[in-house]
Amino acid sequence: MLNGKLYRAGIDPIACERSDRAKVLTRQFNESTEFDREFQTQLLQKLFKSYGEHAYIRPPFHTDYGAHTTIGANFYANYDCIFLDIAPITIGDNVLLGPRVGLYTAGHPLDAAIRSEGLEYGYPITIGNDVWIGGNTVVNPGVAIGNNVVIGSGSVVTKNIPDNVIAVGNPCHVLRPITEDDRAYWQAQKDLYEAENESQD
Repeated sequence: MLNGKLYRAGIDPIACERSDRAKVLTRQFNESTEFDREFQTQLLQKLFKSYGEHAYIRPPFHTDYGAHTTIGANFYANYDCIFLDIAPITIGDNVLLGPRVGLYTAGHPLDAAIRSEGLEYGYPITIGNDVWIGGNTVVNPGVAIGNNVVIGSGSVVTKNIPDNVIAVGNPCHVLRPITEDDRAYWQAQKDLYEAENESQD
């Protein structure tokens, strides 16, 4: 399953044990409240293969295994995100996910006869550092998203996305590079914000 080969779900005892464990941990997480932040973090540290420092996920959240997902530092996922980690999901540092982002490593054969036999497959998803993925985006099996990337909301990412770009659409495509002008604009906005707040102190 983890190597991208066909498999049948629900028959391997190790996979079933991991799936059951994920269901218990995500149920406990989703039933927790905003006053249970420490408990939430403890649950997510148990759930994932690795859960980075200062990472935060807003419930509700759903995953198949959790144990096949690696999350970097300063990660943030808004409400209703879904990780189908049949194959590995690897997320870098400083990654932001909008609400209802789906990372789907799972796939099914195109041939109906084979598909009806319950055979499935999974291909890994990799997300680099400093990535912002807008709400209601779907990332499909086998996709790699580079560093310093912005994915527009509602996109369906079917192919790899290179570093330093804004990408949008269905299918998701590169709209334009992220430039020095973008950096200068947002630095000016930050400077203005800090100046306004200093004057109020």
